[in-house]
Amino acid sequence: MTRMSDEITVTRELNKNRITLGYIIKNLTRGVFPIAFGFIVLVIIAGILSPAFFKPTNIFNVLRQVSINCIISIGMTFVILTGGIDLSVGSVVALCSVLVAFAQANGLSTFTSVMVGLGAGMFCGLFNGFIIVNRKLQPFIVTLASMTIVRGLAYIISGGRPIMGITDSFRDIAITYAGPLPMPALYMLILVGFAYVVLSKTFWGRAYYAIGGNEEAARLSGTRVDMYKALAYVLTGVLSGFSAILVVARVTVGEPIIGTGWELDAIAAVVIGGTSLAGGVGSVIGTFIGALILGVLSNIFNLLNISAYVQMVFKGIIILIAVLASTGKKH
Repeated sequence: MTRMSDEITVTRELNKNRITLGYIIKNLTRGVFPIAFGFIVLVIIAGILSPAFFKPTNIFNVLRQVSINCIISIGMTFVILTGGIDLSVGSVVALCSVLVAFAQANGLSTFTSVMVGLGAGMFCGLFNGFIIVNRKLQPFIVTLASMTIVRGLAYIISGGRPIMGITDSFRDIAITYAGPLPMPALYMLILVGFAYVVLSKTFWGRAYYAIGGNEEAARLSGTRVDMYKALAYVLTGVLSGFSAILVVARVTVGEPIIGTGWELDAIAAVVIGGTSLAGGVGSVIGTFIGALILGVLSNIFNLLNISAYVQMVFKGIIILIAVLASTGKKH
């Protein structure tokens, strides 16, 4: 009798939390249209405040600047959809940039250097994911610890000094154009499109909504919760490594100080884009728009010669408003 009662309870719970295609589409679009409208209004205001904003060179410069944060934020979206967080991404960028520059300075090919950056990012993400799912620790605590560990490794490897020696072929990864579009912006658009397809069209994406919606129900329905949660951190690590590659290619140096505070920018883009910190609700399109909003704000502040300190205050206020707005979005 007890067993039958348990089965009935489980069945009801699964039916209640079944993740259908309609559910995913609803969560992919929830909050995106208001955010998109807000972005359009912001762009219009930016154009009014500074006519230079709409110059093609400035528009493409904004896309180039936004691309790094957006690429990291794509991975952060997957993590936050599960109800997790990754505070180590900025430090991972620093470590990967140092390793990539070190590889270049020691005569390794462009391809090998790229693999070094992606591999280091993947290992950092795997470390976070493994500790979180196997030891059942809070992602905040684990990634806070790894943030310090990874940043320390970056300083140890580099000796606290910039590493130079980047080749022209490696620089071409980030400084060339696809028509008028900077290559980093093209990479960003491709990755946003790929992530959108994954979240909206595949079982992988459905699993992330299921885990964030109700982890226990997802587990009972046969979803390999631990595997998907770990993969989210691996993805974030790889994308952080890729961002490091683009940064090194642009600035021609690897430094342990690179990426300081970037985890906050990534989280801000995801939350401004409508993804709930509680998990289960969100959209990579919203994250893309959130990254654009931050980029446009930063650009217009610079065009108006507003102090960087004032920009920090405004950014903090915007993040706070976005977090307050995300409260209660879960289902």
